[in-house]
Amino acid sequence: MKKYLKLFRIKHYLKNALIFLPLFFSGNLLNLEMNIKSVIGFITFCILASSIYILNDLIDIDYDRKHPTKRNRPIASTEISKFKAITIMIFLCFLVIGIQILLLKFKIYKFNEFLYSSIVISAYFILNILYSKYLKNVAIIDIILLAMFYVIRVFYGGVITSVNISGWLYLTVLSISLYMALGKRHGELKQNNKSTRKVLKYYSEKFIDKYMFVFLTSSIIFYSLWCIMSLTNVNKSIYLLMFSIIFVIFIIMRYSLDIEKENSGDPIEIIYSDKILVISTMLYVTYMGGIIYA
Repeated sequence: MKKYLKLFRIKHYLKNALIFLPLFFSGNLLNLEMNIKSVIGFITFCILASSIYILNDLIDIDYDRKHPTKRNRPIASTEISKFKAITIMIFLCFLVIGIQILLLKFKIYKFNEFLYSSIVISAYFILNILYSKYLKNVAIIDIILLAMFYVIRVFYGGVITSVNISGWLYLTVLSISLYMALGKRHGELKQNNKSTRKVLKYYSEKFIDKYMFVFLTSSIIFYSLWCIMSLTNVNKSIYLLMFSIIFVIFIIMRYSLDIEKENSGDPIEIIYSDKILVISTMLYVTYMGGIIYA
């Protein structure tokens, strides 16, 4: 069982929590119907993500076997055969299609929610195939796509619940995503993984650091603008919302500190390895929940 959990990359399901972002910030977290849609959407996206992880491992099998840690992945280590991996991947893809059809049939999704979510899922799958096969070796585009995969999750969360998302919030997510994508490449450069990641030959630490600083700054600016623009009426709530910027600055700074350590720069590895980062994020969520829902 453990090898299949590794194959599905269960730890990385944490990324899919971004699906709940539109629901949370729109003040609809207590709406039962929207909650059901978001939870089902989360499960669907997790299944989709696992199929893509398997596909990526199949494409990268030769490179993974040269990598100091990735060589221990189930497919690269031959713990799971290529045939079995392909079979599981195809099954997961059909499972996603089946769930989408059932959601429409039982009227859990409205037609427009079904249509737009299907387009988003298809786009996510196709972009990941293009990334795994070709685009991950194209400088700059690889970083933009890594960031877009996070943004798509937020967009998907908005589509399945019919929630309109603030432009400033989108820009905040995009900036933070670009920062994390650059951080990942920063970690890979420090570990000198050029033999397993061909695109690294185009990057230097100076280049990566420069743009990490740009997107770190823009993330704080965009989030601050979202705080100001999201509440137009002058009351106590707007001042309480402004205090959340302190949480965001601390979380970003803590994340930056972690990137400087000897690690791969993978966001999930960083989050799981830093308890202070996890606690501060939970405190931020609790604080925001208090403002929005109380």
